[in-house]
Amino acid sequence: MSRADTHDDHHHTPDWKTHGVRVIPGHALDPNTAQTPGMDRRAAINFARVGAQKIWAGTVSIHPNAKTGAHHHGALESVIYVIKGRARMRWGEHLEFTAEAGPGDFIFVPPYVPHQEINASPDETLECVLVRSDNEAVVVNLAIEPVEKPETIPWIDPIHRA
Repeated sequence: MSRADTHDDHHHTPDWKTHGVRVIPGHALDPNTAQTPGMDRRAAINFARVGAQKIWAGTVSIHPNAKTGAHHHGALESVIYVIKGRARMRWGEHLEFTAEAGPGDFIFVPPYVPHQEINASPDETLECVLVRSDNEAVVVNLAIEPVEKPETIPWIDPIHRA
């Protein structure tokens, strides 16, 4: 028996055509998402666009030499996939640890880890795919003196205004 054959008349079979798989064309990503100076984020998968309940995915283009201040994303997990360019991540209580990633590399940022995101190139845009474990734009700015100073740019999103 198929799944459709096992339901009784009181249960409704979902309309899989409108509530099934969704393809979001690369040229149709939504710029109406949390933005930071020096970075251009575009949402592909979120609640508003596809009804996603537990995940956010999109792209981020980071201008040459751009650096965030020290921050963390609360209980969220983040995955960054580098498409083009060179990403440098600093993390730790004093941002004392560092690693770089290039095209084809994945970066995992666990919950509550203090970190700083940096485009390691002075003249090439860093292009990445970003996936977070929730739709909330959680960013907690930290009073950590970064080793690599940001360009006096605060992290700005719907929760943290300038």
